[in-house]
Amino acid sequence: MRTFSTVEGLPVLSLSTGKECGHVLDLLYENGVVTGFLVDPKGWFTKQLFLPVENISNIGNDGVMVKDYQALQLLSKKEKQAFHLKHGKNRLHGTALLTAEGEKLGLLEDVYFLEEVGTIVGYEVTEGLVADLVEGRRVVKSDSKLTIAGGRAILNE
Repeated sequence: MRTFSTVEGLPVLSLSTGKECGHVLDLLYENGVVTGFLVDPKGWFTKQLFLPVENISNIGNDGVMVKDYQALQLLSKKEKQAFHLKHGKNRLHGTALLTAEGEKLGLLEDVYFLEEVGTIVGYEVTEGLVADLVEGRRVVKSDSKLTIAGGRAILNE
């Protein structure tokens, strides 16, 4: 189990050449599952690429390993419209997380996922900077799917 914050910014490395293909920029999410990562390739004037979870060989502390550069794909319309954790129009970061009973748990900060299959198993929420300093962030363990609309995410348990 790992959080996205431990993967964000890691280099994506090719096992066949040893070269860096780019670095992890964001996580893409759909129906309770991490579908892949948004990768910022090296170089100027390059478009962001999509790295599907099934194309990842391994995620280590110092890099995300892929078989070769062909594991990365151009970002399709589907991936552009998927929910992103940190960036973009459909981002989840900062979204209010509520229970099915209507209790606000906090603002979504991070996700916990099983790296082998991409299933999201928990959410890290904040109630603000002061609460983070005094109490720390809360971890809400849940493998329930989220209903996302209107700036809110509702856990359907």
